[in-house]
Amino acid sequence: MRVSAKADYAVRATVELAAGGGGPLKRDALAAAQNIPAGFLENILLDLRQAEVIRSQRGPEGGYWLARPAGEITVADVVRAVEGPLASVRGERPGTLTFQGTARPLEALWVAVRASLRSVLESVTLADLAEGELPEEIAALTRDPDAWTAH
Repeated sequence: MRVSAKADYAVRATVELAAGGGGPLKRDALAAAQNIPAGFLENILLDLRQAEVIRSQRGPEGGYWLARPAGEITVADVVRAVEGPLASVRGERPGTLTFQGTARPLEALWVAVRASLRSVLESVTLADLAEGELPEEIAALTRDPDAWTAH
């Protein structure tokens, strides 16, 4: 899986909102706190608002805040809001493609890859990240030394 800058910035911005105590934060404050280009963040915030992950209000007392409690918003929700499906093959969702001959097992493989991504990204909430703690089953994955090596 390749995590785009857009997805990374979206997660970082929403974690900042989760850690912010629930009050509105201005775009420039979010951008500065996470070192995100403000213009790029504007488009990300629009996607997050359209997906109802965040809410916004204009004006001097306005800004951005989470649309639901941080414990109810998963990393998967954020990534889907800005990137669409968690996994795709040539732009198609796994399970909608068919393969022929010796490539037939690829259908199940790509579905398994999507399921694996879901199991991690749907298990971690913005509250977990804002509190600096991963759920134990996810933290356990990081204790495998092979998880940290590039192959």
